[in-house]
Amino acid sequence: MQKLLIATTNKGKLGEIQKYLSDLPLEILSLLDVGITDDVEETGKTYKENSQKKALFYAKKSGLPAISDDGGLEINALNGEPGIHSKRWLGENTTEEDLIAHMLQVAKDLPDENRNARFIAVLSLAKPDGTVWSVEGVVDGIIAKEPLLQKVHGFPYRSFFYIPEIKKYYQDEQLTDEQQKIYNHRYKAVIQILPIIKEQLI
Repeated sequence: MQKLLIATTNKGKLGEIQKYLSDLPLEILSLLDVGITDDVEETGKTYKENSQKKALFYAKKSGLPAISDDGGLEINALNGEPGIHSKRWLGENTTEEDLIAHMLQVAKDLPDENRNARFIAVLSLAKPDGTVWSVEGVVDGIIAKEPLLQKVHGFPYRSFFYIPEIKKYYQDEQLTDEQQKIYNHRYKAVIQILPIIKEQLI
């Protein structure tokens, strides 16, 4: 059976992508499964650059086709921040607890008339020969004044992200399976990359 490596060290992202690809006739592997502990420095200026850099690195390192993801939260009133710096918004050693504490203040300070934000995920599929494809998924919402502080490991910003259309926070336990397909930005990206996976690997 053809193998596919999910090249992320983020357990939350790993779980989501594995779930969305579980119906494919592929052996889905994690970095842990293949014994790779290397991290890739995200020096790109765009989500796509970082996503492709990671996918290509891990594909060549493992000798397997690899999927990697890069993305972030963009807050309109902050000129798109934290954006590409979402993981390290407060510096290289930023923890999820640091981000949540910072977001509590940000959520209070945002103007009521401009709380709009969006999550973006760029997913890249790379093969060991250096070929690579990328797709993008986006979900729009607002930063809530009062977050739903049910921390989900790997997703520190989701407690603050509210989707007015369905009057729900962007949390797995809040969204039905059907709503996940409509509003999960990573699912939107996976759906777009599925035809490429099927064409190239199955």
